[in-house]
Amino acid sequence: MRQALAAKRMPLDNGNAPAEPTLSEADRADMLVFLAHMLGVLPVLGVHAFEQAPPAAAAAAQLLTCKGKGVLATGYESSQGFVVKAGSHVVPDAVPSMQQHVRGMFELRQELIGNGVLAAEGGGYRFSQDFVFTSPSTAAAVVLGRSANGRIEWRDGQGRTLKELQEREADG
Repeated sequence: MRQALAAKRMPLDNGNAPAEPTLSEADRADMLVFLAHMLGVLPVLGVHAFEQAPPAAAAAAQLLTCKGKGVLATGYESSQGFVVKAGSHVVPDAVPSMQQHVRGMFELRQELIGNGVLAAEGGGYRFSQDFVFTSPSTAAAVVLGRSANGRIEWRDGQGRTLKELQEREADG
């Protein structure tokens, strides 16, 4: 339960936080191995409730930014998806058409506000933790509050788009 709470990827209906059962050292070791296997298999099955953003150290060289409407977000590509870093700012309101035309992204944005991943700050929102999105476009849409092509919106320090960086890497 603690892992699901820390990830903040799914709403939890059970508000109880039971104590860990008392297990022998051998049983605890077996349980931890089983849990590790389950946490490895669940993403393959499409269950991402326990995933947290990977450490940014490996991706520090490819830090990207997304700017618009007075906000700035930073993020990077990882093997899990596209990670938006804690402290990144998000526009206060989504455009009205977002709810109608890109409803899934609008609902994800509302869910992130509801579960505290996006915390209210200075008339807008800020990421309270690193968060993994399935794509750079979904990340950009949440940050900008509108439909967005993440391969164009996310840029490196020299102004090159994620699309340009990916094409250069594919050619290289």
